Amino acid sequence: MSRIAALGERNRIQGYSIAGVEVLAVDSADDFVAAWRRLPLDVVVLILTPQAAAALAQTVDERPNVLVAVLP
Repeated sequence: MSRIAALGERNRIQGYSIAGVEVLAVDSADDFVAAWRRLPLDVVVLILTPQAAAALAQTVDERPNVLVAVLP
């Protein structure tokens, strides 16, 4: 089964857990990259905060099967 995950600052993404989204709450650029590397293979949609998207700009192309959405 495919999953949805949200990665970013805790205060921006914690509410997504109510909808069954796997929340990966971190607060620094290094932690964003580490969380991305640990992202389970069955995640097909990833919601990013703007700060996480900036930190992962060079990395998200490594997994072309993941649809990435960036919060406004």
